[in-house]
Amino acid sequence: MQQLEFTSVIPAPQDFKSLYDTTGWGPPSRPATYYAGALRGSWFTRSAYSDGQLVGFARAISDGHLHAFITEMIVHPEYQQRGIGSALLSSVLDACHSAGITDIQLFSARGKAGFYEQHGFISRPSDGPGMQLCLKP
Repeated sequence: MQQLEFTSVIPAPQDFKSLYDTTGWGPPSRPATYYAGALRGSWFTRSAYSDGQLVGFARAISDGHLHAFITEMIVHPEYQQRGIGSALLSSVLDACHSAGITDIQLFSARGKAGFYEQHGFISRPSDGPGMQLCLKP
C-alpha cells in the first residue's frame, strides 16, 4: 500500500470536486468553484492523500460549541476498506470532543450505516426529532 498523508489543510476545489464526483451525489457538471464556497464554510476538515492525489476527505460544519454536522465523509472507491474512512472520522470526532461538542450528526450514504455504527453512531428513530428539506438543483 502506498504511503498516505493526512492533513487538515483544505484541499483545492478541483481535487475535492474530483473526489466528490466519485460518489454520484451531485451532477458532475458543477464547476469546481461551486465546491470552493462549500469548503470555505467548513469548521473542520481532514484530507487523505496518496501520491499527491486526494483519496479521502471528511469535513464538519459547526457552531464550535453545541452542535456539529459531518457533511462529507468520502473515500475514493479504489481506496475503501483500508482504514482511511475510520482515520478521517476519528479526526473529526476528536476535534468535536476537544471543543466539547457532544451532539454530532450526519447523513449516512445508502448502505454505509454499518460503518458509522461501528464508530458509535445510532440511527435516529423514525418517530424521533428531525426533518430534512431537499431542494432540486
